Amino acid sequence: MFENLSERLTRTLRAVAGRARLSDENISEALRDVRTALLEADVALSVVKDFVERVRERALGQEIAQSLTPGQALVKLVHDELVGLMGEANDGLDLAAAPPAIVLMAGLQGVGKTTTVAKLARFLRERQRKKVAVVSADVYRPAAIDQLQTLAGEVGAEFIASSPSEMPIAIVERAIAQARTRFADVLIIDTAGRLAIDDEMMAEIRALHAAVHPVETLFVVDAMTGQDAATTAKAFNDALPLTGVILAKADGDARGGAALSVRAITGKPIKFLGVGEKVDALEPFHPDRIASRILGMGDVLTLIEEAERKVDKDKAERLARKIQKGERFDLEDFREQLRQMENMGGVASMLDKLPGMGQLPQAAQSQLGDGLFKQMGVIIDSMTRHERRFPDVINGSRKRRIAAGSGTQIHDVNRLLKQHKQMQKMMKKVTKKGGMQKMMRQVSALKGAANRGPRR
Repeated sequence: MFENLSERLTRTLRAVAGRARLSDENISEALRDVRTALLEADVALSVVKDFVERVRERALGQEIAQSLTPGQALVKLVHDELVGLMGEANDGLDLAAAPPAIVLMAGLQGVGKTTTVAKLARFLRERQRKKVAVVSADVYRPAAIDQLQTLAGEVGAEFIASSPSEMPIAIVERAIAQARTRFADVLIIDTAGRLAIDDEMMAEIRALHAAVHPVETLFVVDAMTGQDAATTAKAFNDALPLTGVILAKADGDARGGAALSVRAITGKPIKFLGVGEKVDALEPFHPDRIASRILGMGDVLTLIEEAERKVDKDKAERLARKIQKGERFDLEDFREQLRQMENMGGVASMLDKLPGMGQLPQAAQSQLGDGLFKQMGVIIDSMTRHERRFPDVINGSRKRRIAAGSGTQIHDVNRLLKQHKQMQKMMKKVTKKGGMQKMMRQVSALKGAANRGPRR
């Protein structure tokens, strides 16, 4: 996410950070590069101009002049301005209303709006313990209603049926009454999208809004459309009283133009990021954490929160007890660790949140890709249970069979076995001198920091 922008900005600011003194000349040079990076990331020109000017004013003022490390102070200024540009802090949903609190979803066709409805329903059900109902008022797109019904079953939301023969306003009025009788805390309404903004579409969604009085009106937009996303959001905001924006497909956005333009152009906060196709791939939008990712500083808080939700704690504790008792870390344990990493969005998602990993050479990053770890999982799955429990029995003939069964080469099997041996040695070291207990205490401290939130 934001790879291109991150690479350009970190390279520019890394060159400046080591300077003992900053002059008008090298500040101007750095800001020219920052301006180019933002424009290449498809950030709106007006936003870029304002951003660079604000950084310049602060950099040439007392903030930099009195700093002991002026170069690092400039990096902090850019970080702070990125945070300010995107909205300072996470702006959560305001569901303080008599149930059901109504959330109206708007957006163009093809941006992933219906999938985002399901993601939001799962988010509210799992993280806020809300009983969520969903309904489709899209009577135009073929199979839109069936799609939402399928997704509702997948995420555990109450599905309220509708029909293409009904009028959208009739659907939502009936849905509100049914959500009330089912004691739903939240009702999410999926509205019809169009391929482009048109008067008929705007008139219909304005009428829906007036009929249901939602507590939240969220605009779903494709992050990969860059500053066009912000322009489209502004057009909807002019027609509807939007309360926020959800950037869908943010995991495919290497530029970052939408994230950096939407707030400035619409005045509305980005509330969530869609970061994958799965129904659990929705993250609250934290401007400070996103700014840190863009500048290659990582996002450890989000990584810890994901681990809290997605890592199977019972299995992790069983492994810890096993290692503490001196038992071997076998290939079944290794396979389980690969599954846990996959649950957390894969290696690429984890690396994106680790400080400094974006600065690794491209060749090194490619070696740490998800493809390699998936291949390792397939190789382990091609082994017998005995081989997974006792890897030392894997001889040449067994390697040939495993390679054939997994569609790989013998050298791939050898590489896996070598990596497993290295992990075994690491686990032995961890158990010495209370290493496991120290590690668990450190994790607990990090969890506490995540729960308290970042200090300001």
